[in-house]
Amino acid sequence: MKEKKFASQADLAEKKVSFDRLSDHAYAYTAEGDPNTGVVIGDDAVMVIDTQATPVMAQDVIRRIREVTDKPIRYVVLSHYHAVRVLGATGYRPEHVIASRDTLDLIVERGEQDMKSEIERFPRLFRAVESVPGLTWPTLVFERRMTLWLGKLQVEIMQLGRGHTKGDTVVWLPQEKILFSGDLVEYDATPYTGDAYLTDWPATLDAIAALQPQQLVPGRGASLRTPSDVKAGLDGTRAFVTDMFGAVKRGVAAGKDLGSVYRETSAALRPKFGHWVIFDHCLPFDVTRAYDEATQYPDPRIWTAERDKAMWETLEG
Repeated sequence: MKEKKFASQADLAEKKVSFDRLSDHAYAYTAEGDPNTGVVIGDDAVMVIDTQATPVMAQDVIRRIREVTDKPIRYVVLSHYHAVRVLGATGYRPEHVIASRDTLDLIVERGEQDMKSEIERFPRLFRAVESVPGLTWPTLVFERRMTLWLGKLQVEIMQLGRGHTKGDTVVWLPQEKILFSGDLVEYDATPYTGDAYLTDWPATLDAIAALQPQQLVPGRGASLRTPSDVKAGLDGTRAFVTDMFGAVKRGVAAGKDLGSVYRETSAALRPKFGHWVIFDHCLPFDVTRAYDEATQYPDPRIWTAERDKAMWETLEG
């Protein structure tokens, strides 16, 4: 069997971009399973949720925004700290970069290692890496919840619970019942759980469902344009997280080592989820974190470029 290329190093094909109008105030920039960007257009300013991987990639988002409004891009919101989501921020020249306190803590603790790690994992997304000036630092930090008014448009920026990371932040437009979920929800794309709190994630999905969003922009995958689409996104994400963590916990309870648990979990999940975007990239990281959480590490360990490669060699070599 030929060895799998590390992470997304084999993923070099260009993706088709969609820029969906969800309402007068909300747009979604999606690209066939690549990281999504949300756009909120208020009376006096524009907010961007998740920035793309580099300032060069951000230029395509800005071009689409300029096709629909000339209002200033005043705010960038970080749904969490991962490099592929945040390193394009300077491209927008925002007045404010908004993040949760937990996200700021993660940037301080592991932002540098994450940046190096993700640049190696995603060569296509980081082709213009020389345009990244360094880490993205928030200028406004909130605890749990922050309300912004963009003129008459109410924007709620909230932490509903831990899941994909401990800092996960959603943006909610209560007047229009539109939610931007970041990587707490994926659609036909494999959740990355290398920094996750797998025990907590289902309850956080419950908190999202309780808002009853009519439309939802997931972290990856197509915009979810109806309540039934939203439910499918929530249900699919929940199924992956619980099936994967359940399989790993069973292996741990049987006293199996990480390699055996990985092989068994991969075989169990592939029929149902193997066609999802970045399944082969994510699963080694996902199972490793699940094994950690099920054994001795309640909090995710830091991924470095070296740890990435060593783990891959162990599980896929």
